[in-house]
Amino acid sequence: MNEQEYAFPGGFPTPATIEKAYEASDMIRAINCYKHFFPAVSGLAILDGNTAVGIVPNQVFGTMDTRPAQTGLTLNSDTPYGSVVLDLGAGPLLIDIPAGPMLGAILNADQSWVADLGIPGADHGDGGRYLVLPPGAEDLDADDAITVRASTRHVIAGLRAVPVDGDVKQAISLIKQTRVTPFDPDAAWREPEWIDLSSGPQDTSPNHVQGTLEFWKSLVRYITDEGTVEADGVHLAELAVLGIRAGEPLPTDARTVAILTRAAVEADAQMRVQSLADRRTDRVAWNDRQWEWVSLRPENAGFILDGRLDVTARETWFYQAIATSPAMFRRQAGGGSVYWFGARDAAGAYLDGGHGYSLSVPLPVPAKLFWSVTVYDARTRSQIVTRQGNAALRSLFELKHHLDGGEVTLHFGPTAPPGSEDRWVQTVPDAGWFVYFRIYGPGEQAFDGSWKPGDFVPETPSN
Repeated sequence: MNEQEYAFPGGFPTPATIEKAYEASDMIRAINCYKHFFPAVSGLAILDGNTAVGIVPNQVFGTMDTRPAQTGLTLNSDTPYGSVVLDLGAGPLLIDIPAGPMLGAILNADQSWVADLGIPGADHGDGGRYLVLPPGAEDLDADDAITVRASTRHVIAGLRAVPVDGDVKQAISLIKQTRVTPFDPDAAWREPEWIDLSSGPQDTSPNHVQGTLEFWKSLVRYITDEGTVEADGVHLAELAVLGIRAGEPLPTDARTVAILTRAAVEADAQMRVQSLADRRTDRVAWNDRQWEWVSLRPENAGFILDGRLDVTARETWFYQAIATSPAMFRRQAGGGSVYWFGARDAAGAYLDGGHGYSLSVPLPVPAKLFWSVTVYDARTRSQIVTRQGNAALRSLFELKHHLDGGEVTLHFGPTAPPGSEDRWVQTVPDAGWFVYFRIYGPGEQAFDGSWKPGDFVPETPSN
């Protein structure tokens, strides 16, 4: 639309101008709201995906040795997961974390950060008790607990345990030592049970609703069931203009449905471009490499830059991934982790599932704990699903016998180069892919430029 499409004879709008202007205005409102609430709708998909496989808040928790069949935005199989979903409608709850190589975080339903747990948390891996207060609850005195406050009714304690020496069973056993109890000793409570989710499929992604009218239906359910926070205020006002309010059905008139449907398609396309073709210069990890920082806001978990919300960093992250924590983003040696994103080869072309590539990784990788390279399908942003049944090359598992020497060469493509099967991840023709390179417990060399992985190099097919 341009200025010539608007007509104001005598200063007043014509009927055509009125409709064009209102339609454009409502589209802008809807697109902005889609982007802002994407983490919340994605968080609701996580809750729904857990419910679908038998997780019950406060009653049934789950462990999972994650594999590609378990769909979720950039999930990985580096460590087993523990899913502890809590309903704070029951009142304040205590979470006891065991001592040991545990990593994790408590998240609100919109995936915003509440607290880190384990090694990156206040207990530093020595075990500790956390008191989680519901929204609006009065402050409580708990001498033996680290008190944190949630902003939504449901929270997720996402737990991970490092499989020391590749011992996944021991790691899962450690996760299951986590205990949840009510702060009120007289509250009705039954000891939660743990179930193993490793063998079956699961989908905690928003893929089934994004870019469709179903997104808005999920959003209404979210703001009705979980509530909202101060940062949502302007966007709630925009939603109200569109007729979307908590506790009320989604508008069904043809005009509004058409706008919401188009806005979902447009906003989702914008977020995909932003996430997979970022134009910001501060995304670059090393000037002579194609690698990018996965998160552009390492200072905090709220995506705050110079006192303001870095909206593009927030949108980019949550379209690719789930959860937020300063320990995941912090660019400094020590505890926590650091991630890099790779979607292009050495010449800058996107990675093609029909071609083969090699990646040289200098050794030793500066990882106090372990490191991995995980392949994701660009369409789903989830681990790639192939006949091989594996999406990662990990220092604790596939690569444990290849860590001597000056470097290790990894391979990616539809077929494995002869003799490299144990250093290869299969890709899918006609499907783009990207990787996350993760280091857990990064050393200083991961940040000062003295260590860096090579770029993806196309391989010449063998005759």
